[in-house]
Amino acid sequence: MRLDQRLVDAAIAFVNKRFPGNAEEGAAAMYLKTGEIVTATAIAVPSEQASLCHETGAICEAYARNLPITATVCVHRDAGGRFIILSACGICQERLWHWGGEVEVAVPLDGDPTQWRAVSLKELSPYYWRKPFMR
Repeated sequence: MRLDQRLVDAAIAFVNKRFPGNAEEGAAAMYLKTGEIVTATAIAVPSEQASLCHETGAICEAYARNLPITATVCVHRDAGGRFIILSACGICQERLWHWGGEVEVAVPLDGDPTQWRAVSLKELSPYYWRKPFMR
């Protein structure tokens, strides 16, 4: 499955259900190769060094089920209640490369982070360190 508004809406719906109200919160949604959507959020921990990205739970679920991830989006509800798109951090990019450079990632548009476009991991990280070792 390719990244689309349905995936973005799934992440937003997850935030609204899991964290009702207007508090700043976030979540990720990912398409598996089967077309199924998996969602996750970061766990609140007392020590920031022990925190995990919003995407981690969905990545682990996909891996445990041996189902490739094809697309991912991470959203954050800001203090004003709008949802902004967060590009995958370097750690999540590293995790997503497990499924190759064709995984699609939502990135925010310049000037309006509530809007997005899809890029492949290859586009997001063209000089990925492990590419010479990949077949």
